[in-house]
Amino acid sequence: MKQLHNWKNGLLLSIPLFALAACSTNKYAATNKVYKEQAKVFGNTLKEMPPLTQNAEMVAPDQQFFIGSVNFGIRKPNFVIIHHTAQTSTDQTIRTFTLKSTGTSAHYVIGRDGKVVHMVNDYLRANHAGVAKWGNETDLNSCSLGIELDNNGNEPYSDEQINSLIAVLTTLKKKYNIPVQGFIGHSDIAPKRKIDPNKFPWKKLAEQGFGLWYDDVLQIPPPEFDVAIALRIIGYDISNLPAAIIAFKRHFVQTDITPVLTQTDTMILFNLYRKYI
Repeated sequence: MKQLHNWKNGLLLSIPLFALAACSTNKYAATNKVYKEQAKVFGNTLKEMPPLTQNAEMVAPDQQFFIGSVNFGIRKPNFVIIHHTAQTSTDQTIRTFTLKSTGTSAHYVIGRDGKVVHMVNDYLRANHAGVAKWGNETDLNSCSLGIELDNNGNEPYSDEQINSLIAVLTTLKKKYNIPVQGFIGHSDIAPKRKIDPNKFPWKKLAEQGFGLWYDDVLQIPPPEFDVAIALRIIGYDISNLPAAIIAFKRHFVQTDITPVLTQTDTMILFNLYRKYI
């Protein structure tokens, strides 16, 4: 039986999906129907043999063949991207993600009260990352899961919300073998235009194995240390170096997000750089 998870009084509770559906079937019946119809189209595409739209245009039809291999599987995510909603309630975000006109979505929405809403199948592509880059990846929507935290961007994240997030991340990390460094924020992958999740407790997540963090004891880097190369090695898009520095400091420093690296900032960057090489 499929279940959602919720935290209450420090305990992880399993909530059967039919219990949630009983409360929301009428309210979201129309959008659930659209979801089902779209998923059916994708399923039919996978069952096509041969795939109808995947022929090489420059190769003669009588020179192309389809023979099904027995060795294949469903593509899996390599990253989890964490966002804040910049909205006022979970219901508002759900409405945003169920309107065709917005063109945006996420795999999970986690409320301030810790309730988890799963909105897109993990194996499907949600529209959450937008124009972004991390390392050599330029289509983050196709290789990541998006998690939206119900938060206006300037308020603290509740214990219930972070506990539920950690519970979800624990499942995703185990199920898809996502590496520790694969848990990042929207501002990390889109430093020129995004700030979310703002004021986020990244250190707490790193202590649970989701994302890297710097050591307590830091070293002064050698004179030849190149901060731009270090940021690039970690994954940041350095085409706009000040924006990359701000994104780095938003994640790892937080007390100062100016586009200038202090000596302490540089020591933090050097420490993290050595973890990524």
